Amino acid sequence: MAGKQNLKMRLRYCTIIKLLEINRLKIGALMNKKLIALISLAISLIPVTAFAAPAPLNISAKAAIVIVASTGEILFEKNASEQRYPASTTKMMTIITALEDGKLDDMVSTSFNAANTEGSSMYLLAAERLKLKDMLYGVALVSGNDAAVAIAEHIAGSAANFARLMTEKAHRIGATRTNFTNPSGLPDPRHYST
Repeated sequence: MAGKQNLKMRLRYCTIIKLLEINRLKIGALMNKKLIALISLAISLIPVTAFAAPAPLNISAKAAIVIVASTGEILFEKNASEQRYPASTTKMMTIITALEDGKLDDMVSTSFNAANTEGSSMYLLAAERLKLKDMLYGVALVSGNDAAVAIAEHIAGSAANFARLMTEKAHRIGATRTNFTNPSGLPDPRHYST
């Protein structure tokens, strides 16, 4: 922002100088030269750091990418092609797939398998029934692995079938080097994205 302001100020000063040059007979030759010298001095005092090359990004993430959505232009990348566990990205894809393939008012039953899923949980009990909408809140707000598995079983019959739906969705939206094996994001060598 400061760079744009500096540029605008410089353009204004250049415009003033041009006007003064055009109208120098009206102002007087001597006065005009002094004024131009004074304005030129003022312009030279404006910092030019805004025009310097940007410093390289120093991020702690092991991998990252910044893409302009409208053009696909890559602005920054660091190890963008390396396979990584998608962790919480998995939960986002679980939610997207459930919203597209399920009905928010459906009642979802929690299986013994879902209730005993390891990791973060919303502490569902086997045979507990909640609306899909409430299960999705459990996935989004408390990262409930149990809710993610219950949703997967409800929509696709099993977590593995649901993971295939998630992978297909990822490929359709351009994440072609992504493979999901579960709806929770628990590590698995075949569960990755780039």
